[in-house]
Amino acid sequence: MTANVAGYLLQLLAASWLGVEGYSEFASLLAVQLLCAVPALAMQNVVAREVVRGASLRAVRAMMWRCAALVAAVAVVLIPVVAVVLDVGVWAAAAALGAAPALVILSGEQGILQGGNHFRALATVLAMAGTARVAPALLALALGGGAAGALWAGAAGIVGAAIVAGRIARSTTESADPPTDDSGDAGNSREPMTKTVGVLPVLRAVQVQAALMALSSVDLIVVRIVLDEVDASRYSLGTIATKIAFWLPQAVGVVLYPRMAQPTHSARAIRDALSVLSVIGVVAVLGAALAAPLAPLFAGADYAPIQGMLWLFALHGAILAVLQGALLSAIAVERTALAAVTWIGLAVEVTLMLAFARTIESLIGTAVSVAAVTTTIVAAVVLRAARTHPAPADSVLH
Repeated sequence: MTANVAGYLLQLLAASWLGVEGYSEFASLLAVQLLCAVPALAMQNVVAREVVRGASLRAVRAMMWRCAALVAAVAVVLIPVVAVVLDVGVWAAAAALGAAPALVILSGEQGILQGGNHFRALATVLAMAGTARVAPALLALALGGGAAGALWAGAAGIVGAAIVAGRIARSTTESADPPTDDSGDAGNSREPMTKTVGVLPVLRAVQVQAALMALSSVDLIVVRIVLDEVDASRYSLGTIATKIAFWLPQAVGVVLYPRMAQPTHSARAIRDALSVLSVIGVVAVLGAALAAPLAPLFAGADYAPIQGMLWLFALHGAILAVLQGALLSAIAVERTALAAVTWIGLAVEVTLMLAFARTIESLIGTAVSVAAVTTTIVAAVVLRAARTHPAPADSVLH
């Protein structure tokens, strides 16, 4: 929660300090940075699953560093592409991509804590990482560093957070007793398995996370293509409500994911996760509708035209949060082919936006409609599979 609040504060202050003329560039670069965090999100999920299944921490960390090297190489190649597509400077594009390798390592350490059910230590790391990422960025913005300066400062904070997270994870796992599941049996034995943890499982999880993050962020990239600078900035501010509704229930997936990865608990954990996410989503939408009149007070009068649509932005995030829970369960039981539905939804959304959306209303309406259809299909498939085809017990040792 601390990390999320810090992130929302950064975007609100950036919208105020950069103004409607400059905020869309910053928001678009943040969207690129979110897409670059996809390997990191996949890393945390795969590491948590492998730890649940008894992989040695040495093998897990070796895989983390191999993936970080691959991400660094890809980030270098993508810098000129991002600069051209978003019409920003190379330095700004490099700032958006620069934190990607450190995010992989940071998320891997978080996965070790998550898979080991060390949720208190994980909460500490998450709060520390969010603060370390946002505080330097806020300072850079306050000193006039602009979008690029803020992103570079945030990247430096992430590197520091990754180092501290590694120390916390090592001290926690070295001192912890072997955890047990609710039945009293050793559900997550600490006896290390003599197996290599390869990069391929991460790549499979990456394409699942990439589909989700692309669907949740592509509108911020398209908006700079189809709208003018002022409306693009207004739309970008509205997506703060989307992000709040999307990330608010993040703890649900974090806590239930280790149980999703255990065949005996998977079906029940999936049902519980989707139910809780749906309820939280309803609350988030109602909260956005009630808080809408306050938006111009925090961000400025220039953003008043979007206040009546904030509930719609929140609905977009709430739907995506349910989709995230469904896709997490697919990663947990290694049914990642389901991500194809999300990729199709992404293609449909981009096509519709580029062809027909020329206003803020039409853009967010398209985003909500596509997300709703995609989430309905994915959730229905996941629930049906959990009910009729539970993950076999022997898939724990693969």
